[in-house]
Amino acid sequence: MSTRETPGTSRYRRPDASMSLLVDMMTNSLDAGYAEATARRAVRGDTGMNKGPLARILAVVGVALIAMILMVAAMKVHAAAPQAERERHQLVDRIHADEAEVDGLQSTVERLRDEVDAIQEVSLPKGAKDRVELLALLTGSEPVEGPGLKVVADDAKGSDNTNGTSDPRQAEAAANGRILDRDLQRLVNGLWKAGAEAISINNQRLTALSAIRAAGASILVDNRPLAPPYTILAIGNAKPMQVEFMVGADGRYLRQLQENYGIRVNLSAQKKMKLPAALGTSLRYANPAGAPPPAPPPSTPAKSTPTTPPATPSGTGGPPSGSARPTGAPTTSQKATERKGKQ
Repeated sequence: MSTRETPGTSRYRRPDASMSLLVDMMTNSLDAGYAEATARRAVRGDTGMNKGPLARILAVVGVALIAMILMVAAMKVHAAAPQAERERHQLVDRIHADEAEVDGLQSTVERLRDEVDAIQEVSLPKGAKDRVELLALLTGSEPVEGPGLKVVADDAKGSDNTNGTSDPRQAEAAANGRILDRDLQRLVNGLWKAGAEAISINNQRLTALSAIRAAGASILVDNRPLAPPYTILAIGNAKPMQVEFMVGADGRYLRQLQENYGIRVNLSAQKKMKLPAALGTSLRYANPAGAPPPAPPPSTPAKSTPTTPPATPSGTGGPPSGSARPTGAPTTSQKATERKGKQ
C-alpha cells in the first residue's frame, strides 16, 4: 500500500521543478548583470545622464531644429492651401461658363428649329407636312404633349451624408442608397416596354440615340449631368402603362430598390404633360437606302449604352396609340370641327 507524499518530507518535489527556467524568468525578470551595473552606478551617484554644458547646448540646438522643421512645414501647407482653393474656384468657374455656353447653344438650336418649322409650314404640301410631323414626333425632334405617367425617383435619406467620416463601410452604405445609371436604365426601359410613346428625364428628351451612363458619382443623359430627384415623364395611356410596368420585371426591380436600399419613388398619372424636343438627333452613319454614304465623321464617338427606343408603328397613319402629339397640335375633335366649317 503506497502512501501519498506530503510537503515537508525529504522526498517531496515541487510540481514546477521541471520548469525551473520559466520560474526563474518570472521571479527574476531583471538580468543579474543589469542589476549589478545599476547598483554600482547608484553607489557612485551616476544617473547615466550627461549634465555638462555641451549636452545642454546640443539639447537646445536639437529642439530648435525640430521647431524650425515644423514651422517650415506649416508655412508650406498654409501657402499651398490658397493656391489649391484658387484652382478649384477657377475649375468651377470654367464649368459654369461651359454650362452657360451649352444653354446658349441649346436656345439657338430651338430658335433655328422654330424657323425651320415655319418654313416647312409654308412650303410643304399637306401630305408631306403630315408625314414630316409624324417623323418628328417619332424621332423626338419636336416637343410633344399628352397624358401619361410621372415618376419621381430620389436617393435614400442620408445617402449623401457620411457624417464627415472616411470609414469605407459607411461610405459604401451611403452609396447603396443612391440611384445609379443602371437603375434609371431599367426604369426607362420598363416604361418603353409598358407602352410609353415619349419619355424625358429632368427635361431631357430621350430618343433612340440617347444614352444613360455614369461619370464618377454623376449620371449623364446625353452627356448632360443630372441631379436627383429624377423626374421621368412618360406620355401614354397612364393607367394601363402603370399596371404593365409594376407587374413586370422592371417594376419588381424598382420595389426591391425601395425595400432593400430605401430608394424613394413616387408614381402618379397625369392628364397632360409637355415634353421638350431632343437635341443632337443628327445621324453620322445611317442614311436612306440607295443614297450615297455620308462623309466620315472627324472622330469616332464614345461607345454608349442606349436605352430601348419606342417601337415604330408598322403603318404611317399616326402615333402608336395617339397619346402623344406635337405641342400645339389640334385634337381629333378640333380637326373634325374645322373640316365641318370648311364644308
